[in-house]
Amino acid sequence: MANLARSSLASKSKWDWLKVAAMFIAAILALPILVVLVNVLIGNGEVWKHLYQTVLAEYISNSLLLMLGVGVGVLIIGVPCAWLTSMCDFPGRTFLSWALLLPMAVPAYIIAYTYTGVLDFAGPVQSFIRELTGWRYGEYWFFEIRSLGGAIAMLTLVLYPYVYLMSRAAFLEQSENTLEVSRTLGYSGRAVFFKLALPLARPAIVTGLTLALMETLADYGTVQYFSVNTFTTGILRTFYGFGDVAAASQLAGVLLMFVAVLILLERYSRHRIRYHASGLKKASNRRMILSRGRGLFACIFCLLPIIVGFLIPVSVLAYWAVFKAEMPGANFIQLAWNSFYLAAMASLIVVSLALVLSYAIRLNNGKAVRASVGIAGLGYALPGTIIAIGTIVPLAWLDHRIIDLVKHYSDERVGLIFSGTLVALLFAYTVRFMAVSLGAVQNGLGKIKPSMDMAGRSLGMSPFKVLTRIHIPLLKGSVLTAILIVFVDVLKELPATLVLRPFNFNTLAVRAFELASDERLVDAAPASLMIVLVGLVPVILLSRSISSRTDSAK
Repeated sequence: MANLARSSLASKSKWDWLKVAAMFIAAILALPILVVLVNVLIGNGEVWKHLYQTVLAEYISNSLLLMLGVGVGVLIIGVPCAWLTSMCDFPGRTFLSWALLLPMAVPAYIIAYTYTGVLDFAGPVQSFIRELTGWRYGEYWFFEIRSLGGAIAMLTLVLYPYVYLMSRAAFLEQSENTLEVSRTLGYSGRAVFFKLALPLARPAIVTGLTLALMETLADYGTVQYFSVNTFTTGILRTFYGFGDVAAASQLAGVLLMFVAVLILLERYSRHRIRYHASGLKKASNRRMILSRGRGLFACIFCLLPIIVGFLIPVSVLAYWAVFKAEMPGANFIQLAWNSFYLAAMASLIVVSLALVLSYAIRLNNGKAVRASVGIAGLGYALPGTIIAIGTIVPLAWLDHRIIDLVKHYSDERVGLIFSGTLVALLFAYTVRFMAVSLGAVQNGLGKIKPSMDMAGRSLGMSPFKVLTRIHIPLLKGSVLTAILIVFVDVLKELPATLVLRPFNFNTLAVRAFELASDERLVDAAPASLMIVLVGLVPVILLSRSISSRTDSAK
């Protein structure tokens, strides 16, 4: 009994340390948000007043119009495609159901560079029109790609999969019995969609729409390249142009309010709403067979986003990279290596911390631990610009305190240990992508029965040994998935990398942005294509996961 009591006390002590570790990690990861909020309150009013009188109204209007346009676009593409591939049977449905995810692999700024090279005045499309008709500049109308409308189109093409994914999952989960009853009441296929299936899927659709809009607010490369002034461009312009961190933080605070409103609206849309399946059979078991004409229309409708959002951009990038761009040399290899090891370090750090947080909440689902995990996952809802500003301020302050301390005791010269090195970037990536890793790890832990923990503890294992010897081997698939997703997200991240990268340190994303900004679109193709090809890996894994779940439901 005495040994059992001592073991229980030791176990509780280790659990307490894990609880403290989870709360400490959450407090550190919440630091950038707190820094932004504090700077909003104490900032100098002169620069803010100037921004208010000159460009703030433009930032707000452009951001709202961008959100409105992208929101309508992703709904028009995502929801019908999800309904057709999940509830209808037509030629090519199996291929289209996973191929509709492919545009997720293409960052918005890369698709913007590609279509600019194709559709602008000097591009092949307009050049062909002029050669064919003999018209000159100003004698014909053509869509201006570098515009707010162009930014909406580019973001819509790469963000509609968020709505498609959520909507399709909701449609597949709907009961076949419910839909059959509606048909016996005389509902047509269109009536079933609008009056029954769509309202039932509303929470999932709103969740996907919210994710797409948050990514729209976070975008920097597309709007900057198209000269559309939004909060993300304004924050970086204020930070670099005025050198005023407080004013940039105030703009970031306004952007943070936009994000908070989106999150609150998404939660309100699900407030007191409960949808339950009324039967065991899922809707995917029996699809509506479309006629030949309607089936052809459905196939074309679902194929267009894939062609425009993936096949055309990737084909153009491949053509430029192989036939027109300069042959990649040592500089490109260095860029690829920088991107690879930075993404690898970030993914290992993020997933390791996610394991600690997820295991803490498994051992104790108390309010303190749950709140800590929730706080740690806030970063994914924030644009990289906000996290970058919130990261550079405390790390720069800490660096200067260290410099002052070293000067006081010696003549040694110490550089910027934190804010001037990769530490700042890795910290920002950890804050930004912790939620992605937490989701994958918690999902894997949730599939491990509590009896496994009890069995390990009954054999005298400590909580740490249970984690390392039982959970981690069982979590191998979930952990690898989390590492891969974070790796690709870091590889594509642009605004945080632009602000926080050390001097003379470049990545593939930054180099592609710099070349495109210098109108060297062809030379940007190899770096852009590399990012897209790496980004395909998690998309393929996600597609396979969805396909396996769908097959098991049949």
